[in-house]
Amino acid sequence: MPRFASSPLAFPDFKGATRRLILINLGTYFAFLLLGLAWSAGTPTLVAGLCFDPALFLRGALWEPLTYSFVHLGILRTLLELLSLWFLAGFLEGFHSSNWVMSLYAVSVLGTALAALALYAISSTMAPALLGMPIPLAGCFGGIFGMLAVIGLLHGDMQFMLFPLPIGIKARYLVIIYALVAFALLFGDARMLAFSQLGGGVAGLLYARMAPRRGASFAMSERWYGLRNRYYRWKRRRAARKFEVYMKKQGRTVHFDGQGRLIDEDSEDKKRWN
Repeated sequence: MPRFASSPLAFPDFKGATRRLILINLGTYFAFLLLGLAWSAGTPTLVAGLCFDPALFLRGALWEPLTYSFVHLGILRTLLELLSLWFLAGFLEGFHSSNWVMSLYAVSVLGTALAALALYAISSTMAPALLGMPIPLAGCFGGIFGMLAVIGLLHGDMQFMLFPLPIGIKARYLVIIYALVAFALLFGDARMLAFSQLGGGVAGLLYARMAPRRGASFAMSERWYGLRNRYYRWKRRRAARKFEVYMKKQGRTVHFDGQGRLIDEDSEDKKRWN
């Protein structure tokens, strides 16, 4: 887990998207713990149904790409993931909006699942040995790697420290090391896990290159309001045309501009002569 070189013991502020992501993941982890205490026989089935399994997804478990990142197995793994998520999301939130960070996390998580699904589809049709050991995806590692890749892209010269070693390294080199480790794992049994992690990083990079600065949700809301306003303007122009026809039948002539607003000809004449 990387840390700032200038203040190795300091974490970013716990606010905004960082706080929401940590609390949601932490809440689901303790919820599964409580379920394990109350219904120990039924909990493994519930957890397995929420992890991302490409075979189950193709059979109709369409919710798995949205739920697998909230399933955390093991307290040490959960601790490392949430601490990394806190640091990376908090770092990015210092330069970008909360909506942008949340959208980056969501795109990276979905890109991780999409990469695993693509590898499963290719291996099942062309090379069955390519898949290796089919391990269901669980945890937010894809979102973490996507954020790390974006930091290496946008803030590559930022100096980090490799925890727990007191060794400073630039962000871009840290991303390259993580990517090379994931690439090396492609030649082992956990190649689906490694390939999906690389997919999360690629999805994060694509988002950073193509997404608007204020986040995908803000852009979608702006597009929605733009469509709504265009629709209202079209209705106003249509009503203006109908009103012109009606007034013509009454022996009067009125004119409207391109926005459907009434043109006051008397005031125009006054302006012309004054």
